[in-house]
Amino acid sequence: MTTSGAAQAAGALTAHRPMLLGLAYRLLGSLHDAEDVLQEAYLRWLDVDRESVAEPRRYLSRVVTRLALDRLRARQAARETYVGPWLPEPVPTEPSPFGPLDSAELRDSVSMALLHLLERLTPPERAVYVLHTAFAVPYAEIGDILDRSAADCRQLHHRAVARLAEGRRRFNADRAEQRRLLEAFLAAARDGDLRRLTELVATDAVAWTDGGGAARAARNPVRGADRIARFFAGIYARPRAVTATPAELNGQPALLIRWSDGARYTLTVATADGRITGFYLVGNPTKLSRLPA
Repeated sequence: MTTSGAAQAAGALTAHRPMLLGLAYRLLGSLHDAEDVLQEAYLRWLDVDRESVAEPRRYLSRVVTRLALDRLRARQAARETYVGPWLPEPVPTEPSPFGPLDSAELRDSVSMALLHLLERLTPPERAVYVLHTAFAVPYAEIGDILDRSAADCRQLHHRAVARLAEGRRRFNADRAEQRRLLEAFLAAARDGDLRRLTELVATDAVAWTDGGGAARAARNPVRGADRIARFFAGIYARPRAVTATPAELNGQPALLIRWSDGARYTLTVATADGRITGFYLVGNPTKLSRLPA
């Protein structure tokens, strides 16, 4: 291939990179894996007869989806060896590497809460849900990507929506409420105010902590307002200085938490009806390597 041909191929991929990266990330919950998928897609794009490709965006979406599903299946098979709960890789979205997140629906589609829920789905269900919900891809086109009929894809989407429904009722995408409750919770944790902490948390809330075996974290989900309040109050009661810096991660208000010994975590929350319904605390250093120091 000539240098000009490679440059043209790279230019076509670059033009669609934010959308393709967002597609791969929503499918995998890992920016690292999503970028690997795009690199592999680029190598395949170099080898194809691009003159015969009428719609590069559609072709590249197909390649990226299939590569991401292969990785998703392999990861699910190896998940049993992961230490503790698995959470998505938090991504700074100010600015967003996935293109504009200028609607509540788009921000919700990359939120930690939804990406965590998507782990409940089979790879085909997840692909159909992401393509149709986040990118408005018609079922017929999704069928071409997955080698299924449009009717099959419609059924997969309905099944995915039903499996996600219970969890989605427990959070909303109101960023103002998320920010207010996150700040109030942080203040109460710093004060060791267990009563106030408990009041801010829904009775059936769950805190998920991902250390990946490389950072201190609860090996099992922490459930219930009282246990969650004591868990976070205990973090601030330890004899180590803790700083918490506001940030935007995955289209939501978040905190970058740092201990004096250098350990780092990110915290995002899900909220509904004026209380926090879910906590997503990520400390796995591999997943935080892209965050600002």
